[in-house]
Amino acid sequence: MPHVIIQVPCFNEEQTLGLTLSQLPKNLHGVDKIDVLIIDDGSTDGTVDVARASGVSHIVVHASNRGLAAAYTSGLKMALNLGADIIVNTDADNQYVGEDIANLVYPILQNRADIVIGTRPIQEIEHFSALKKILQSLGSWTVRRLSNTEILDAPSGFRAVSREAAKRLFVYNRYTYTIETIIQAGLQNLRVVSVPIRTNGPLRPSRLVKSMGDYVRLSIITMIRIYTIYRPLRFFLFLAVLSGLPGLILFLRFLFLYATGHAGYIQSLTIGTAFLTISVFLCLVGVLADLISVNRRLLEEVRLQLFEMKEKGKK
Repeated sequence: MPHVIIQVPCFNEEQTLGLTLSQLPKNLHGVDKIDVLIIDDGSTDGTVDVARASGVSHIVVHASNRGLAAAYTSGLKMALNLGADIIVNTDADNQYVGEDIANLVYPILQNRADIVIGTRPIQEIEHFSALKKILQSLGSWTVRRLSNTEILDAPSGFRAVSREAAKRLFVYNRYTYTIETIIQAGLQNLRVVSVPIRTNGPLRPSRLVKSMGDYVRLSIITMIRIYTIYRPLRFFLFLAVLSGLPGLILFLRFLFLYATGHAGYIQSLTIGTAFLTISVFLCLVGVLADLISVNRRLLEEVRLQLFEMKEKGKK
């Protein structure tokens, strides 16, 4: 029977953690065992004490605050070491309804998904501004295009991951894991699905989003970075085309004017040649980046095989 571990990344969550833990399910249909794992990301309050008082026996402690992405990754590693078949991630501020964990777990139990993302009712959340709702929708649409998935709520941290999928995920970004892991999973052909979930009212302001502009900027950087890691040749060829087209137009303009007897227009030749040179340079960078990407994928496969060998050695 499957073993489910619910991981809860925490940073100074003394005031909300107890409520969150009390709302988590004690049993799930088709699941043999449920454990809770706390990842304390350098808290300076009584977060760990609250976790222990609530009966949590699995706690990972970071000596200093390393960020949400690092906490999420530490949780995955520990959950895998504890033998989890399914790893559920939820927030410590009770944003998500604990009962909906069943909705996340069942598609994996039924072998219909490798990763399940909870879709919040964005348009119905009262404390989300109109601008935030628009940006959430636009961001999720962009992630769908980049990842080739049908995810409806990309920033949602309420998700479940199968053991096999968890072994293949590696978060490079220090800011957050939500967008990166979806793009990464989609480009690795993992089965990623969305399920509707509910949310509770806010107990505190978000610590991850300092401002809307900051969130948008970091999200765009994350999308570009992870796509470049997994599809470098396509990315740099796209940039090469953007540079090469105006260069080619200017170069052909010069040739046409020269052929029709119009003297001068050396500017078109100079600027066009510069654009074409940049385009060729970007193509070469894309080829080199693609070779590096192949090497990185080989290293990921070696990492996966080493992990599996380690698992076999324990049995």
